Amino acid sequence: MQITVAGKQVSTSDALRSHVETGLGSITGKYFDHALEARVTFRKDAKGSNGGHYACDINIHAGRGLTMRGEGQGPDAQRAFDVAAEHVGKRLRRYRRRVNEHARSKAVERAPVETFREYMVAMDEEGDEAPEVNGAEHPAVVAEPLGELHRISVSEATMRLDLAGSSVVVFRNVASGSINVVYRRQDGHVGWIDPSGA
Repeated sequence: MQITVAGKQVSTSDALRSHVETGLGSITGKYFDHALEARVTFRKDAKGSNGGHYACDINIHAGRGLTMRGEGQGPDAQRAFDVAAEHVGKRLRRYRRRVNEHARSKAVERAPVETFREYMVAMDEEGDEAPEVNGAEHPAVVAEPLGELHRISVSEATMRLDLAGSSVVVFRNVASGSINVVYRRQDGHVGWIDPSGA
């Protein structure tokens, strides 16, 4: 597994990198034959809850379309990592059965993966769309990342939403064949949009 350790106003010593490699190896070894890559970012967090002065974000790419995210705070960088790693471990234990079922179904199902383009539109300070640029009728687009549109069930899309700590997952519903969306609502519950009505 390729592990990237970065610091934002925090130095990442060899001892910290070794601690991260050992901790991530232990976590991923329990749940996956192999994980592809992990990015661990440390930063100062003076406003952290529980008196933490350091924060750690872990993003693990564990397979095609399967990502996990964990975050933690602590009085030092190693403790912040330990809390974030525990967060990832709890999510994995909770979804272990579904992750294993997903891996088995992917071994059988070899449908081609569709891609989609996601656009991020520039906004002004009031939250309105940015003014026209060079007389164009559309606001400025500041990012165009490609995404993969996986053919999965609603429960698996919900699992991916939780594992990645993201706010939205777009997917092709395996039951109806239509494009669906699951998203995190403001009240903390998960919403599901199915245009087909199936």
